[in-house]
Amino acid sequence: MTSEEISDILRDTFGEAITDSVMDAGRPYVVVDPAKWQDVAAFLRDDPRMRFNMLQCITSIDLLEENQLAAIYDFFSIPTDTGAEVAKMRHHFAVRLVTDRDNPHLPTVSHLWPTADWHEREAFDMMGIIFDGHPQLERILCPDDWEGYPLRKDYEFPLEYHGIPGTTEYELTNPRH
Repeated sequence: MTSEEISDILRDTFGEAITDSVMDAGRPYVVVDPAKWQDVAAFLRDDPRMRFNMLQCITSIDLLEENQLAAIYDFFSIPTDTGAEVAKMRHHFAVRLVTDRDNPHLPTVSHLWPTADWHEREAFDMMGIIFDGHPQLERILCPDDWEGYPLRKDYEFPLEYHGIPGTTEYELTNPRH
């Protein structure tokens, strides 16, 4: 199935919940209204035309100039059937959700794809996106008492952490200079 066909099916099924579609990107995607994400996600996984049974990753992006954060979900359909129709079931697609940077909340999909558990926790830890309904949303890369979100564009690199100097590989105390 082509990206355009997937986008058309999503628009036909969910209407205004699909707020945009970008087909000329390296990985074509649609933008989904976060309020409708749970329904769209379940459809992507369960509809026999979609069969997105694999969530490859969730990538978070800091859209500093727009004062927003985004989460991009990359999906792949791994055929579980045999026969001539299998080739039609191999497709990939991406979905983007955008949230306010100052109060970043998105619904979890960890109950639909178990791999989302780890990826949502990473996006929380590194970017500060809160995934509502996640069963164990906590830091996984930074210590629990770490301040800030290291992948945000305006992140202030700490000069020390519990008495340990924070220098870069070039002995700079601030990697921006």
